[in-house]
Amino acid sequence: MQRSNAGDVTYDDPWYDALASGWGESAAAVALPPARPQPDAAPSAAADIYLEVQRSEAFQEVRRRYRRFVVPGAVAFLLWYVAYVVTATTVPGLMARPVAGAVNVGMLAGLGQFLTTFLLTWAYVRHARLRRDRAALELRWDTQEMARGRGGAS
Repeated sequence: MQRSNAGDVTYDDPWYDALASGWGESAAAVALPPARPQPDAAPSAAADIYLEVQRSEAFQEVRRRYRRFVVPGAVAFLLWYVAYVVTATTVPGLMARPVAGAVNVGMLAGLGQFLTTFLLTWAYVRHARLRRDRAALELRWDTQEMARGRGGAS
């Protein structure tokens, strides 16, 4: 919030809808807040920096490591899920086959869905921590240093 020249409070928030306001606000506070002045060189300099980083070999390696894990993991999990659903709908006798007491194959397969979800999440977090986080953090620091050096975003 900032004070206007008239002493009223105006909102310096891009999500503030001045047209929907009016409850408990004076007429001066209903006007749209003034736009912040943007330096002309900063957006193009920042865009150049991010394009340069995106084209760098380090960034491409981080993306490759991400895709090498996520694509096979997502495909395997979706195939396992579809196999579970298709088996449950097409072969209900198999899913109803008792394993131990009241526990049947369908219940074990359903619990297996939960188990594989947790295992895949654990594997993803471990993979990210061991193979991508450090490289991504170094890229972030390099990008910020480049932006500061060129007078871009800080």
